[in-house]
Amino acid sequence: MTDLALYRNIGIFAHVDAGKTTSTERILKLTGKIHKTGEVHDGAATTDFMVQEAERGITIQSAATTCFWNNHRLNIIDTPGHVDFTVEVYRSLKVLDGGIGVFCGSGGVEPQSETNWRYANESEVSRIIFINKLDRMGADFYRVVEQVKKVLGANPLVMTLPIGIEDEFKGVVDVLTQKAYIWDDSGLPENYEVVDIPEDLVEKAAEYREKLIESAVEQDDDLMMAYMEGEEPSIEDIKRCIRKGTRDLVFFPTYCGSAFKNKGIQLVLDAVVDYLPAPTEVTPQDLTDKETGEPTGQVATVSAEEPLRALAFKIMDDRFGALTFIRIYSGVMEKGMTVLNSYTGKTERIGRMVEMHADERTEIDRAQAGDIIAVVGMKNVQTGHTLCDPDHECTLEPMIFPEPVISIAVKPKDKGGSEKMGIAIGKLVAEDPSFQVETDEESGETILKGMGELHLDIKVDILKRTYGVELIVGQPQVAYRETITREVEDSYTHKKQSGGSGQYGKIDYRIRPAEVGTGFKFISSVVGGNVPKEYFPAIEKGFKGMMGQGTLAGFPVLDVEVELFDGGFHAVDSSAIAFEIAAKGAFRQSIPKAAPQLIEPIMKVDVFTPEDHVGDVIGDLNRRRGMIKDQEPGATGVRIKADVPLSEMFGYIGQLRTMTSGRGQFSMEFSHYLPCPSQVAEKVIAEAKAKKEAK
Repeated sequence: MTDLALYRNIGIFAHVDAGKTTSTERILKLTGKIHKTGEVHDGAATTDFMVQEAERGITIQSAATTCFWNNHRLNIIDTPGHVDFTVEVYRSLKVLDGGIGVFCGSGGVEPQSETNWRYANESEVSRIIFINKLDRMGADFYRVVEQVKKVLGANPLVMTLPIGIEDEFKGVVDVLTQKAYIWDDSGLPENYEVVDIPEDLVEKAAEYREKLIESAVEQDDDLMMAYMEGEEPSIEDIKRCIRKGTRDLVFFPTYCGSAFKNKGIQLVLDAVVDYLPAPTEVTPQDLTDKETGEPTGQVATVSAEEPLRALAFKIMDDRFGALTFIRIYSGVMEKGMTVLNSYTGKTERIGRMVEMHADERTEIDRAQAGDIIAVVGMKNVQTGHTLCDPDHECTLEPMIFPEPVISIAVKPKDKGGSEKMGIAIGKLVAEDPSFQVETDEESGETILKGMGELHLDIKVDILKRTYGVELIVGQPQVAYRETITREVEDSYTHKKQSGGSGQYGKIDYRIRPAEVGTGFKFISSVVGGNVPKEYFPAIEKGFKGMMGQGTLAGFPVLDVEVELFDGGFHAVDSSAIAFEIAAKGAFRQSIPKAAPQLIEPIMKVDVFTPEDHVGDVIGDLNRRRGMIKDQEPGATGVRIKADVPLSEMFGYIGQLRTMTSGRGQFSMEFSHYLPCPSQVAEKVIAEAKAKKEAK
């Protein structure tokens, strides 16, 4: 049995291009896991092993790897930065105990880092901060530290200071030990020497050390009293306090360096070991009720002595078959044992267990609490399912995934491709819960739904290259919705007599707009027995079943409340089915009277542009019906935040690059729904009608 205190399960997360994958490469090189570092821009990074990742220089799926540093075992997950793949970050944070937030020294706190930081706060994951790329033009360590305070509302605890910046960046000052680490120009991480602090930094280093000790001793009242009386705490005591404060999310130890130039990574690895929590020091995961999803008051204590509890957090299909990534919270998992999937109620036998290093693997026979491993060939396990000891059934807190906002229609180029396409898409859906597929029953088209254009683009590319399925891809479609704006009181009777027993159900009801985000709500205020209670579920089912198709253009309906206040029934002819049919008819009859309107998804868009193009970019966003929310000047350009309808954002990247001579960047994520302007709504409704008539 290994000592759990020597484990660190960590994730590396950040905005696109802040240097996560490069930092991971350097860590693997330093810990002796790989001998030649691969570069992202050469398409040779270890953790970016998909063809699509190597080509585009971005990370698409989180990759897991294990390495060792100072006798500690580090399980590292490198996550994507792109907002279209946020689900990968979210599910990785769910199973990690700590993280490294990487920020770009010149770009600072960018939009995706805000989203990831928010996820990490929700998952209560302890983090250290690494401010990277200090060798870049426009890099400014102190500015980024201020942004962390201002934009993220976090408390960075500065542990190292940069020596020189941009081209002059050559090392870091360790604030705690008051020593300087200087690297030579060989580019090798091990070629550094520890020297005295350069004269121009002595004062600054002393000032930051005082701040550091003051923040640290607040974690221990006795030390604080002693410190106030002029007694300097020992380095061990300070480290213990920093560890406690990091674990309780009071502050985040902040380091600096340049991963690409191999400077400053050692101190980050030391910090992972010194300050990030071991699996046993994290608040244990709640066990939840299988039916309601509410916490039961019990927790999954991290210990190898407890019954087995594990969470499947990712499914990946590769050339050897399906891999299920599992985080074991308690107990031991051994090859050949039988486990229960509490979601499906079925048992599965554990076949081959492997420890992953990106896409290579090492077979193992047993794993225990705190481990992150993969199991080959599990049949019915999906992301978020709990695997447990059959004698101690339990459900771990499940994962919640965002709803897709964009869809495309696809069909195979040749007749024989449809079965192949079906199997391949099935595998992709199992891997990625934010990617959904459905068949349009009327047209027979396959509809793929995802988080953005890039997301769907990559999926189509994977289908083509990995599975050999050539597709004809339609225009991207926006996930419009419908809602109502007025209250209507109405009555509906369903009556049918045709030999034998008839059908009868009468309902009096009110339909009104509900609060935004509530979806569908059914309440009953029937007094007396005019509609027997046993028919209420059937009436609710009838109304709810109709919400999937609105009366304007056939889009799903959101935010409607139905109140049943009276009705009538027949002792012989009434039945649940009669009342369900009555509710369906009532929906069709009353929704058009309730002033229905079309609503569209609005995206939170964040554009980065050089200063000389700000006017063009804002003008263009206004033309796209965008609402400008904020402008922030930075060292190398301006960030513009706006809310823009998704329908206006297709192909935006091309336009932005043209306007900014290729220097602009943007990211967007779904924010909320708003009513469409009448000319847009008319066009969408007309298109929907034409499509229907064509069928």
